[in-house]
Amino acid sequence: MKFGMLHLLENPMGKTEYQVVHEQMEILQAAEALGFDSVWPAEHHFSEYGYCVSTALMLAALVPVTRRIRLGTGIVILPFHNPVRVAEEFALLDLMSDGRVDFGVGRGYQPHEFRGYGIDQSQSRSMFSESLEIILQAWTQDRVTFEGRHYQIHDLPVRPKPLQKPHPPVWMAALSPESFLTAGQKGFNLLCAPVFGFGGRSGVENLAAYREALRSHGHDSAHKEVAALVMVYVADTAEEAARDFADPVIWYYRTFAKYIAPPPGEQPIKTYEPYVGVRDMAAQVTWEQLQMAGAVVCGSPVECVERIRQLHDLFGFTTLLCWTRLGGLDHRKVIRSMELMQRYVIPELRNLQPQRAVA
Repeated sequence: MKFGMLHLLENPMGKTEYQVVHEQMEILQAAEALGFDSVWPAEHHFSEYGYCVSTALMLAALVPVTRRIRLGTGIVILPFHNPVRVAEEFALLDLMSDGRVDFGVGRGYQPHEFRGYGIDQSQSRSMFSESLEIILQAWTQDRVTFEGRHYQIHDLPVRPKPLQKPHPPVWMAALSPESFLTAGQKGFNLLCAPVFGFGGRSGVENLAAYREALRSHGHDSAHKEVAALVMVYVADTAEEAARDFADPVIWYYRTFAKYIAPPPGEQPIKTYEPYVGVRDMAAQVTWEQLQMAGAVVCGSPVECVERIRQLHDLFGFTTLLCWTRLGGLDHRKVIRSMELMQRYVIPELRNLQPQRAVA
């Protein structure tokens, strides 16, 4: 079992942007020494929810100060970018990092971000599909030719090529049932998020659909990875953990509810209807409900080991993607939680094997 960390760069506490960025960089750099396998900054724009505007830029800053840790994107929002430029930048990052890039992608979900860039959110699914096809072609072929609804490219030589062959691992973010199927059909690794729910279905159902789509489309499911995003916080006692973590988590969900979908009364885009349910859940959810649902793992080291083991048995994920620095939680407490993970949690769970037969 592998352990990664997601990083949002949110700022609810009135800190300066300089403070937020430098505290976050300290945490990102510390992850390697503290035994984590990967770090995943998340792209967002135009709000206190998060302002990592460039995952490539943030990960590039880690290249000279790390040696082992995988550099993941959680995620690149493809409709916001020219796909040729994305292919160039992440190929360059892969070369700079000696082949450590994990390429996480999605189509985005926050309406105000689409409005900010002047992009029609109803076109995001087709834009995502075309963009990813172009990127993979740019990484694996000498010249790119593509005729689509959104992008037209003719006989373009795209350089450089990534170090990893045939290309960096592709991870697709999935919330709606349709996205789980698409990830399986295309043979991508999967980024799923118990923190957000599963688009009106259970996680077990969606993961079973993903694995069946892999098999039915000729992909070897034994070599595909599933990362589960869970809010994780470890303290010396359960009481201390809850005292530190409950308010930042609830802040996150209340903020998330503001941005995930159009306001109540406004007609949602059809392909984003599952997000409306997630928004409504986020606006009302309680600390106790989040713990019971598996969205949050919070407690002493012994309690966290047991809860992670339960979630692993249920979902069969290969990577636990820990989300600890959120809601303005003091970065010293984040580092302390990571230290407890290194000392007590990761060694207990490292040898867990994914239950790929989980249905």
